[in-house]
Amino acid sequence: MHHLDRQILRIAIPSIVSNITVPLLGLVDLAIVGHLGSTAYIGAISLGGMIFNVVYWIFGFLRMGSSGLTAQAYGRSDFKETSLLLSRSLFLGLSIAVVLLLLQSPLFALSLAVMQPTAEISGLLSTYYHICIWGAPPSLCLFALSGWFLGMQDSRSPMYVAIFQNVTNIAASLLFVYVFGMKVEGVALGTLIAQYTGFMLALLFLLTKYRNAGKQMEWRRLLRRSDMLKFFKVNSDIFFRTCCLVAVFLFFTSAGSWQGEGILATNTILMEFYILFSYIMDGFAFAGEAVGGKFYGAGRPDSFYATVRRIFMFGGWMVVLFTAVYVLAGNNIIRLLTNVPEVIDTASGYAFWTWVMPLAGVAAFVWDGIFIGITASRQMLLSSIIATVMFFSAYYLLFPSLTNHALWLAFILFLLGRGISQTLLFRFSPPKFIR
Repeated sequence: MHHLDRQILRIAIPSIVSNITVPLLGLVDLAIVGHLGSTAYIGAISLGGMIFNVVYWIFGFLRMGSSGLTAQAYGRSDFKETSLLLSRSLFLGLSIAVVLLLLQSPLFALSLAVMQPTAEISGLLSTYYHICIWGAPPSLCLFALSGWFLGMQDSRSPMYVAIFQNVTNIAASLLFVYVFGMKVEGVALGTLIAQYTGFMLALLFLLTKYRNAGKQMEWRRLLRRSDMLKFFKVNSDIFFRTCCLVAVFLFFTSAGSWQGEGILATNTILMEFYILFSYIMDGFAFAGEAVGGKFYGAGRPDSFYATVRRIFMFGGWMVVLFTAVYVLAGNNIIRLLTNVPEVIDTASGYAFWTWVMPLAGVAAFVWDGIFIGITASRQMLLSSIIATVMFFSAYYLLFPSLTNHALWLAFILFLLGRGISQTLLFRFSPPKFIR
């Protein structure tokens, strides 16, 4: 095996293992409520999940900004800087979590105004939301820790945390729903318990594997203006880039909701196909962040460009694999997720959109990882703006004449738009190496 492939897979495989537990958790949550006999439960979990996806995606810069900057510092062997980056990210994550808890009521009111769910779904959604919001502190701090571990070329610690967290979540949700007879509140409590236990395990890894991190800290530099400006520049670009992605995914779910519970449930089921592919591809994106960022920080362009080529090669194999699975077994996967006949019938009519998802999305995932590793955050923002404009333009030109197919076509164009624009931006504005 090529020595670079070993480095990539050493990061990618544990990241894939940890990432795959997330969609599996979503599948289990859907399967639990999907068999409770009403589409309202599916709708409540879908919209509740979307609210927290929005919140946590927006603040995903805590992980992405931390990993790229940390990987570059690691490549330079600047361990004082790696310690400072961790402290800044944790401080920022905790501060944001406190603000979210203080603003939880207006945030929920805004979510209802945007999504406009039915009265039955609204009641179930309120129960789910007001339990899960208390998971913000451990979740945001865990973002900072996970990004830092990745930048330190350690993808095993986040893998162990993710596996432990999601197994805890599944076990607790099943216990609350099937043993104690809870419904949506049981799924929410399972999630909350898992968030706190996962964060505690991550802290344990930090204190045992990286004991010297605190000793290497130069505390007077923690809030130094020049360092904070660089930290916030990278993070603000990623923040606004993520806002574009969130706008698309939030609109996607909401537009399904506006078409009725049946379409909302159908789109939720089919979006799990994309989520499954995305978490596999994110493993290779994480390798781009860690390995690409390390070589960029060390000033080694040959190794950096070789990393880009090898990760695209792995991405190509994933496209072939997932396309084959979705074409051959798509309808069976739908039946695993729900036993509601109307949802199965409707979803089968839209299943062909899942066949083109892998090819449309692969480049965006690879480039996201590479751009985060070299902290090319402005290019990430620009490509996301272009793709978001393409999404909304396509949807409003084609809906309602193409019905729900307009929404799926717009989403495929959004994925293609990100990948193509990032390819062009990288080609015409390549990274500058400092030796």
